[in-house]
Amino acid sequence: MYIIVIGAGDIGTPLIEIATTSGNEVVVVERDAARAEQIASQFDCMVLNADATVKESLLDTDPGRADALVTTTDQDATNVMVSLLAQELDVPAIVSVVHNPEHMNLFRQIGVSTMENPQRLIAESLFRAVQRPTIVDYMRVGDVAEVFEITVGEDAPIAGLTLTEADDRGLLRDDVLIVAIEREHAETPITPRGGTRIEYGDLVTVYSGSGATPEVTDIFGHYEDHVTTDFDGNDL
Repeated sequence: MYIIVIGAGDIGTPLIEIATTSGNEVVVVERDAARAEQIASQFDCMVLNADATVKESLLDTDPGRADALVTTTDQDATNVMVSLLAQELDVPAIVSVVHNPEHMNLFRQIGVSTMENPQRLIAESLFRAVQRPTIVDYMRVGDVAEVFEITVGEDAPIAGLTLTEADDRGLLRDDVLIVAIEREHAETPITPRGGTRIEYGDLVTVYSGSGATPEVTDIFGHYEDHVTTDFDGNDL
């Protein structure tokens, strides 16, 4: 892919690293001269020390070849201006960081894919690691639902049961689905069916419509306090 990255700060730099090490052709626009020089010496990419809100700067990135443009600056106004210029230059995919939640609708109205305040997402992940240490990874879906990974404990109520048996015993709520199983020595993840047996040590990917509450994680043998709060301070 040919990717244009706007900004080489705390968000842009890891993105540049991921994109270049994955074999993509990357062009970076960074207005700070010292930072631009550092990126040019550190990564295999073309770096322009320029202001991306100036149309001529974006023209220098050869936007006609671009598969995507990602703007990562710490100013929403800058990100909006760059996104509008990228649209004018017919860049097919435009993605932007949005720092102020109140600006989300603006980006959506102009047809830009968005990622809300990465700093908050990081903070929320750290808080979740403290609040639910048994969860390996998770992703929120909508306001409440979550997809998460959790390892099946030795004394888990579900260990040794097929999904059908677990359902018959009332262990799996209507809004809980086990969508994948990673098992030691299995070459690929297992797609679970009714007859699939859950084993101790399995790493299971779970969808829960009510989130990763203790009532749900208990099923997998991880017993935590049932009085806690979510990231916004609401009782779960």
